[in-house]
Amino acid sequence: MIVYVNGKFLPKEEAKVSVFDHGFLYGDGVFEGIRAYNGRIFKLDGHIDRLLDSAKAIDLKVEWSHQELCDLCYESLKQNDLEDAYLRVIISRGEGDLGLNPYLCAKPGLVIISGKIKLYPKELYDEGMAVITGATPRIAPEALNPKIKSLNYLNNIMAKMEGLEHGVQETLMLNSQGFLAEATGDNIFLIKNSVIFTPPEEAGILLGITRETVMDLVKESGYTIIEKNLSRYDVYTSDECFLTGTAAEIISVTKVDGRVIGEGKPGSITLELLEKFRALTLGK
Repeated sequence: MIVYVNGKFLPKEEAKVSVFDHGFLYGDGVFEGIRAYNGRIFKLDGHIDRLLDSAKAIDLKVEWSHQELCDLCYESLKQNDLEDAYLRVIISRGEGDLGLNPYLCAKPGLVIISGKIKLYPKELYDEGMAVITGATPRIAPEALNPKIKSLNYLNNIMAKMEGLEHGVQETLMLNSQGFLAEATGDNIFLIKNSVIFTPPEEAGILLGITRETVMDLVKESGYTIIEKNLSRYDVYTSDECFLTGTAAEIISVTKVDGRVIGEGKPGSITLELLEKFRALTLGK
């Protein structure tokens, strides 16, 4: 594996950042996870736009233009001889001292990793996955705006641990009001009587690129989609439930907190959207 680190493409074993980098010390930085299919990086402009917006929101001065970052992503694929890949693009505050002051960091750091990712086993895509509702609430939007895709994922990790400790791969997170927000790494959709529902921005969610893509596919397919606050009752009584994310793509949820969703298998609308999503990623 060849990794881009602060101006150089280096073998994985030589790819290192300073222990004084504030991304390492404090999670002070932003990132994007991006997919490439058949040598084409999917929704690259949207991901880089969000990356730069996240950086601007935390006053992280970026030295690379939108086009330069796009070019580096494609060069990273080339360096690793990959056509189908998962890219992680990370911009950190850079090297500073042991204090919190971000303005003592001389310059930002940039890392780009291109590799493979397999978030969930294939059988979960075929049969659907079980999840739980976690006790760890989503960080309130007024504390940290979820539009900022920061390097500090401890909130999500703690919720993820809850699921793993209960023998499932994913955990649903509620916001401070008790409404459904998202999973630890994915957005969520519910289907009831052929109407599709998803939590709104104000529920404290990351506005996922895949979420946006699926919403467009829903509308193109003639279904109604409604963004509204959702409770666990809505989840338990839904006909279908699925998660979306760059790494996950689209995956059906067939059991939540031990309750079977719908018929206990991936539903027809979910499978229809998955087929259309896969065709879109392959440029068909």
